Amino acid sequence: MGCDLSKPELTNGRTMSDFIREVDEEYRRDRAIEVWKRYKKWIIGAAALIVLATAGWRVWEHQRKLSAEAAGSQFESAVQLAREGKDKEAEAAFLDIARSGPPGYSMLARFRAAAEIGARDPEEAVKIYDALAADSRVDPVLQNAARLRAALLMVDSADAVQMKQRVEPLAAPTAPFRHSARELLGLSALRAGDLENAGRWFDMIIADPQAPQGLRERASTMLGLVAGGRNAEIKSGETPNK
Repeated sequence: MGCDLSKPELTNGRTMSDFIREVDEEYRRDRAIEVWKRYKKWIIGAAALIVLATAGWRVWEHQRKLSAEAAGSQFESAVQLAREGKDKEAEAAFLDIARSGPPGYSMLARFRAAAEIGARDPEEAVKIYDALAADSRVDPVLQNAARLRAALLMVDSADAVQMKQRVEPLAAPTAPFRHSARELLGLSALRAGDLENAGRWFDMIIADPQAPQGLRERASTMLGLVAGGRNAEIKSGETPNK
């Protein structure tokens, strides 16, 4: 009878490969036991830290969710106070959220508080908007929105130079608030009697196909005032020669 030498058999029908595998498994068990005996304190400690960290994260997430829900409810209550014309109560509620609310609601509350305060104290509202514009935690688009809101409150009191410094960067060709910024710059120049620059800003609004229709119509009306002012200047200049 032939014998298969490629799979030598040991006792009980076990092959050499079975024997080698059993020895290897036993060696691994011995190594695992040795490692466990040597490092079991560290292993248990690491496992405990993982459990505690996971539990802490879950607790933090839960508390954050509760805080956001509470702030959301508080914010809605403040908005309702504003709708009901309870300005002082709404202002106080928004300021409270701005001081102690989570970051998102705190930022929104700062904007709303500035809007409420602006009706009675524009200078104080400008300070809040300026703080938002300078806050690196605020999204750049919202920073520019704060700059524009501040300029809107100042357009009737600030001089043309100050308005230009504040608003002209917002009037760049690709700036998201360029249309409103150009309108403010045009109004500021018109108020200062600078008809040339006023006309230039209003012309830019009309020439921009992306400008809202309502804003373009207002700019066209302002250009009529600019043209009227120029005609008055020309007539005034011709009078002495008559």
